Amino acid sequence: MKIAFLINNAYGIGGTIRTTVNLSRALAAQHEVEVVSVHQVKDAPELPFDERVKLTPLIDMRQDSPAYDGGHPLTRQPCTMFPDTGAAANSARLPYSALQDERIGQWLHETDADVVIATRPDLNGYLARDGKSRYLRIGQEHLSLDAHNPTLRGHQNEAIAQLDAFVTVSEADAAQYRHALPNVPARIMSIPNSVPEPAVEPSDHRSRIIVAAGRLAAVKRYDRLIDAFAKIAPSHPSWSLRLYGRGPERANLRRQIDELGLYDRVSLMGPVSPIETEWAKGAIAAVSSDMESFGMTIVEAMHCGVPVVSTDCPHGPAEIIDETNGVLVPLGTGVDGYATALDRLMADAPLRARLGAAARQRAKAYEPAVIARRYEALFQELSAPRKRRWAKSVPGRPLMARLRSALPARAAKQAETSPVPVPTLETRPGPRPVASARACADGSISVRLDAATLPSGRLDFLARRRRDPAGRQIRIPLRASGTGSDRSDIRITLDPAEHTLPEGRWDLYVVGTETGEEARLICALAEQARSVGRTPAIADGHVTAWLPYATTDGFLALRTWRRDAHAEVESIVTGDDHTTVTARLLTADMSASLHDATVIAVSRQGTTQDFTVPVTQIGENPGLFTFTLPYSRALALRSSTHDVWDVRLRVSDTSPFISIGRVGGDIVDRKKTDVLPAIVLQHEERGATRTKPFFTVTNDVALSLRDADDDPSNRITSHK
Repeated sequence: MKIAFLINNAYGIGGTIRTTVNLSRALAAQHEVEVVSVHQVKDAPELPFDERVKLTPLIDMRQDSPAYDGGHPLTRQPCTMFPDTGAAANSARLPYSALQDERIGQWLHETDADVVIATRPDLNGYLARDGKSRYLRIGQEHLSLDAHNPTLRGHQNEAIAQLDAFVTVSEADAAQYRHALPNVPARIMSIPNSVPEPAVEPSDHRSRIIVAAGRLAAVKRYDRLIDAFAKIAPSHPSWSLRLYGRGPERANLRRQIDELGLYDRVSLMGPVSPIETEWAKGAIAAVSSDMESFGMTIVEAMHCGVPVVSTDCPHGPAEIIDETNGVLVPLGTGVDGYATALDRLMADAPLRARLGAAARQRAKAYEPAVIARRYEALFQELSAPRKRRWAKSVPGRPLMARLRSALPARAAKQAETSPVPVPTLETRPGPRPVASARACADGSISVRLDAATLPSGRLDFLARRRRDPAGRQIRIPLRASGTGSDRSDIRITLDPAEHTLPEGRWDLYVVGTETGEEARLICALAEQARSVGRTPAIADGHVTAWLPYATTDGFLALRTWRRDAHAEVESIVTGDDHTTVTARLLTADMSASLHDATVIAVSRQGTTQDFTVPVTQIGENPGLFTFTLPYSRALALRSSTHDVWDVRLRVSDTSPFISIGRVGGDIVDRKKTDVLPAIVLQHEERGATRTKPFFTVTNDVALSLRDADDDPSNRITSHK
């Protein structure tokens, strides 16, 4: 059987895309599967599809592509599918026009699929209007009936009547649709989204991190979550909150975090894929929505053994969570009710462990193979009467011949005369080696290479420091390997006690031992959970920290820090005219005194603009100290559009500068996540000055003063 999915954009990371990736992979084990993306916005999908799944784009929206369709004449003509409330009216980034009408309609006319599954209201409309009776037409609802405005709801309801089946992701929503459409012939039923069990190590519930993930949209009510965390944060000073995702509410959430003074405890982490590595860092998963049609993030977190605290919102959470595997918070209890539920789990480690274990068992019901079988049962149910009708009208003809006879003559001729190209040695793509890495509790890095993806012959593992004039690298022999998919994966360990890696970023390769041919490692997973809260180590007399990570273009890399001494920041508090930092000095000699220490703000404009502030040692704690940076000192030394001071510790007048920053823990780029609030101060000559402490690209503390008119950020709080 050939099954085709019709999706708006298969190149992003949204929930509909994720579930299509998962379900198409599971169905590809037994069927021919094609995913048809109306738009192509990148060269390759962010979420990789199974190699057995054919990905077919209809409209090329890559501006640098020779086939770019953005200037097509039909883009200047209106879309005819739900033009008042559908994608034509609301998709500013990928607007629908007459070009979508033509390409989608043509594909629906010519496809040889046995089943076509559309994944959003507009596409359900196209499938109902332009689809053909020779294949099963199944619409999906990834939101809910109540999520649509009345006009769009009416449009989609009319389309449902022309489909063979309409599948929602919760039974409560299916019941609403059946009640609203009592006389439609389409089969209306619920099949939940599929969520695969990830290969990550599950959470141990000890991290003291609350994790939430999803689109930063109003319906997700992350403002409620932040307010709830603010209520209980003083009682749990070691806990933090991380929000993963992108969306229109980001600026509002940033402002809320700053106004509540939670900037050092609540982080907007941005989008991360795959998200499972981040769930595994959590002790609690938080869902605070007003509405969840299903709750894919709930099942993802459960798979990672993380107990979920969710609002009991329509429709999905209550069909997934019960009192044995998570916590449901009645919507009517508001912020206070949600805060109480969080407080209970934060205070009870055994309860977190018990709920987390039960959550992993509950998540098994949503594994793709299970959900694929439910779809196959639906296909069989819908096909039975159709096959009987076909058998009466065209007796004795095989099913595929009958389907082929229904194709337009041009498409049928093309199917007969255009053989599928078979890759040759010349055209077959070269090996793309895949690896996963895991940060271990002792500071080492375990790397697992997928043997089935490796080139044949004797291989070495190679780590090379990026942009290093000295070309420093390490090379480790791998055991000899042949070809085939039955080989065992190869594992190596990178240990700071055995390998000296200077500070920087390291790209990872496999290289032919005899040929010298290199292939960069693609990142399957980069697990950092064991590094959460971990202090930099002292190895060979140096302060060291290593983290594996995925580059923006999907390769596996390693970030290393190696310093003679380092001051690790424990907290930062900003005020109207200053910033106060608490940090701990780390050296091979942890008994070093700080009585004569100072902090120097080192200007990038020159030494004449440096300034010094005193250090206060805290109690008898070895190396623990605090200092305050008065903004007035930097303001008086301004000289350019943008002035920056790097903040350094000096133990004595003759000792070298020591960096102050955050290189411990599990975050590679603090500049993106540990964002501190900016204020506006007045300078006599340069006027309004945006003043902001920040973390640099090396995760060290610095102070920025720039002309407010030159400020690229909208997150500014003004102060007199």
